[in-house]
Amino acid sequence: MKPLTRTAVIAAAAMLTLATAQAQQSITIAAFPAVDDIAKAAIPIWKKTHPTVEVKVVSRAFADHHTAMTTALSTSSNLPDVMVVEYGYVARFAEGGGLENLGAAPYNLQAQQAHFVPYAYRQGTSNAGAVVAAPADIGPGTLLYRTDLLKTAAVTEADLTQSWESFVGAGVKIKAATGAYLVAHARDIKDIVIRSDIKAGEGLYIDNKGKVLVDSPRFLRAFQLAKKVRDQKLDGKINAWSNEWSEGFKRGTIATQLSGAWLAGHLSNWLAPATKGLWRAAQLPEKAYASWGGTFYTIPKGAKNKTLAWEFIELMTLNPAMQLQAFKAQDAFPALVDVHNDAFFDQPIEFLGGQKARLLWRETAKKINPIEVHKLDPIADEIVNTELDKVLDQGKDIPTALADAKRLLERRVNR
Repeated sequence: MKPLTRTAVIAAAAMLTLATAQAQQSITIAAFPAVDDIAKAAIPIWKKTHPTVEVKVVSRAFADHHTAMTTALSTSSNLPDVMVVEYGYVARFAEGGGLENLGAAPYNLQAQQAHFVPYAYRQGTSNAGAVVAAPADIGPGTLLYRTDLLKTAAVTEADLTQSWESFVGAGVKIKAATGAYLVAHARDIKDIVIRSDIKAGEGLYIDNKGKVLVDSPRFLRAFQLAKKVRDQKLDGKINAWSNEWSEGFKRGTIATQLSGAWLAGHLSNWLAPATKGLWRAAQLPEKAYASWGGTFYTIPKGAKNKTLAWEFIELMTLNPAMQLQAFKAQDAFPALVDVHNDAFFDQPIEFLGGQKARLLWRETAKKINPIEVHKLDPIADEIVNTELDKVLDQGKDIPTALADAKRLLERRVNR
């Protein structure tokens, strides 16, 4: 055999080094339940085009995840390559300047804007116009209700949805006939009402000019309705995601839940699977088209493998097969409009008594207005909830509570 020349030896060594580097290459995805399962389920598809790149999914509980990501961004340490972010945290992370602008080169997500639900794409855009987050799934607002409790109380779906006042009135009948609460917590009504009928240019709490909106008519009405529910003992004072909350669904002591469409999947999969067939979905009262939650993928500016990170995000957000897989497995309602005409939307949902509820939620998604996001939204949420609790538990005057919330929030805005 002819011996290798020095040049050939160097070339072979270089190829071996490159192959070894590729074999050891990996990306880290930081997520929370059940997005972690969605990401893990995508790995076999990812491996078909990236056989030598390992995907490491780091999962934490929802609150712990966002706390860890806040710390990572502020210290530029322990950063993942891909950071999953829930809608409520997008603006806070974006305004900190720690996220890549996915709308610009080399990512150019802006060119794909037409493929996303319009309001979801806007949610991932900062006030400065940077597209910092790619939408993966959305939360069209819906009303889930127990048919058995309504039947016993001689209450119809129309009674629940005609108006917020009729919704509360139906709750009185349900409580009298069955002993069940209308809602888990009066706060649930406030959360939906403040997200309804938001005009262009407005945000949830702060508009695009920095004006605080928490004393506006929608907040006044939201507080008034919540107080009416509490005064008539129609809520169980039960916080979402508590053990008491899930028990209320299992035992039929909570008649309705206002939430994102994704909750139907949680009820079916783990919150109350034994109640299959007893639930139905309806439009929110007064046709209040509102968004509740949503998942986004981002790339920290300090990420080490940005090219691979973007390719993974493309797979999760722009690949129709992956969007459908997540929808079917985890009820993650797709932000990609390319799949909204898939036959899966027409299939009956067994947990909802055979109702074709996905068609209802798809129609809702079309009618939700884009909402301006602000970095202080999570803080505003805390301030407003604190003042609502003072109204509900201590009898504080509503106009005074809203004025105090506005004053506190304006201080933060003007810092």
